[in-house]
Amino acid sequence: MAGPEHHDVLIIGGGNAGISLAARLHRYGVKDVAVAEPKDHHLYQPLFSHIAGGRATASEAIRPQASVTPRGVTWLHDGATAVDAAANTVSLASGANITYGHLVVCPGLQLDWDRIPGLAEAVHSPHGASHYEFELAPKAWALLSTLKSGIAVFTMPAGPIKCGGAAQKPMYLACDYWREQGVLDDIRVVMVQPYPTVFGVPGVDEELDRKVAEYGIELRLNSELVSVDPAARTAHIRNNSDGGIEELRYDVLNAVPPQSAPDWLKRTDLPAPGDAGGFVQVDPETLQHVRYPNVWSLGDAAGTTNSKCGGALRKQTKVLAKNLVSARKGKPLKEKYNGYAVCPFTASRSTVVFAEFDDQYQPMPTIPRVPTWKESRASWVVDRDVFPQVYWNLILKGRA
Repeated sequence: MAGPEHHDVLIIGGGNAGISLAARLHRYGVKDVAVAEPKDHHLYQPLFSHIAGGRATASEAIRPQASVTPRGVTWLHDGATAVDAAANTVSLASGANITYGHLVVCPGLQLDWDRIPGLAEAVHSPHGASHYEFELAPKAWALLSTLKSGIAVFTMPAGPIKCGGAAQKPMYLACDYWREQGVLDDIRVVMVQPYPTVFGVPGVDEELDRKVAEYGIELRLNSELVSVDPAARTAHIRNNSDGGIEELRYDVLNAVPPQSAPDWLKRTDLPAPGDAGGFVQVDPETLQHVRYPNVWSLGDAAGTTNSKCGGALRKQTKVLAKNLVSARKGKPLKEKYNGYAVCPFTASRSTVVFAEFDDQYQPMPTIPRVPTWKESRASWVVDRDVFPQVYWNLILKGRA
């Protein structure tokens, strides 16, 4: 009787991390690479904010998964349900077991809607949406673009999430649109932000504060959405400084849910002991697991110290691919990830504030002495027009 299917490198997750890494490993000479991914379609998540802000169409952000899977890489059209790292085995939803020489865990994050009572119902109600769900991003724009007066509430949760700055992007796009339509003064805009400043990076905060003032946005710092009553269209906001609860009625709610590693990953022994978020315990520089040398992780599910975003991932992919190849040859791991992250804030419908920073939220510009954190039209072109082409044509092919 034949044993379990085996691959030299098995990658869990066929998103940005999994596909770009698979392509790069294949280019580096690793011929037996498999990617386990249950979904039929691949999504370019940075465009979700543009869709919710009326500056992109949903069709621009989606392609068949088969079309982005690199040639020569095996696509296992199945989802992981368990990992036995001691036995080098991954269990799949179909019941199959796959053995591996090296395992890369990058399934992304799950959206924990149920952690905020009423939130799931609210975003599916006639007055709620969330651009963190591909299917709900067009709905967000439909609601925002037809609002002529009333209260629009945008929320961001505490804890690790995908591209934290993305929570704010549709808000700025909507405010600029409302200003163009002459209705901004009739709309009360509230942004709920769990941290002490609007983002946390010096220079970027000053630029975003200027835009917040320009649009007349009410910024609730150190505050979180704790529950929603979708029938009454009421959001309950807790001020973490004094514990007070504000009841805020809304006409449109665009909410970002809390996030964590997938539940199946939390049940494995890959996270650090006591890590409730379930993130894979890796060396934050080499991206190798601290207890299992043939297990690796990158992207949103990795227990690294950086802000979770595609720009961080692009740096991590190169580091992990080279280190994995070195490990296969018994050589030292020389590549180090430096904590770089980037977040382009759509400050208006034609300008972007480009935040580049390290894992301590200190500025880390790619081009020294160039103030990319200043609002500019050039940064808009890079974010809206150049990056999607780079993603589909270079990043997913392991060439950027």
